[in-house]
Amino acid sequence: MAGKVHHVGVSNFNPEQIDEFSQTLPVETLQPPYHLFHRDVESEVLPYTRAHDIGVLVYGPLAHGLLSGHLRFGTRFSPDDWRSHSPDFQGDQLAANLRVVAALEQFASKELGVPVSRLAVAWTLANPAVHVAIIGTRNAEHVDDAVAAAGLGLSADALHRIDEIASAAVRMAGPRPEVM
Repeated sequence: MAGKVHHVGVSNFNPEQIDEFSQTLPVETLQPPYHLFHRDVESEVLPYTRAHDIGVLVYGPLAHGLLSGHLRFGTRFSPDDWRSHSPDFQGDQLAANLRVVAALEQFASKELGVPVSRLAVAWTLANPAVHVAIIGTRNAEHVDDAVAAAGLGLSADALHRIDEIASAAVRMAGPRPEVM
C-alpha cells in the first residue's frame, strides 16, 4: 500500500468480513442498506459497528422510493429501472408494503406533522449505531426534506408505534445483480 491508504470504508460487509479486512487496516466506516423494510443489519452488524466504534452511513433509507410517499400501486417504472423487474415492486408484496406506507403516512402526518419520507429518514438516524443516512434525490425540495429529517427527534413511543406499523411489512431485498 506504500502509505497511500490512510482510511478504509467498506460497503455491505458483515462482522466476519470486517474482522478479516481489519487485519490489514482498521475499517473506519461501513455502508449497509437500512430502512423500515430491510432491517437485517440490526441483529449483528449494527451492534458490531457500535462496539468497535465504526461509523455507519446507511443507504436506501427511503426503500428505493417506496417510503418517499410518491409511489402507488399503479406506479409504472421504465424498463431500464431495476425496480420494474424486482419482486419488491410487484404484485402482492408491493401491495402489502404500500398498505404499510399508507399507515406510516397517516402516523407521520397526524401524530408528527411531517411527511412519511422525513419519518423514514429520521427513523434510520434514531438508531444509535447509525451516523449518516445517504439520500438519493432528484430535486432541491427532497434535499430540504432530508435535512429536516436530521432534526426530527422520535420519542420512544413514536419509535414503538413505527415498529408496530412496520411489523406488517414484507422484507425487501433491494437491488440485486440478477434483477438489474
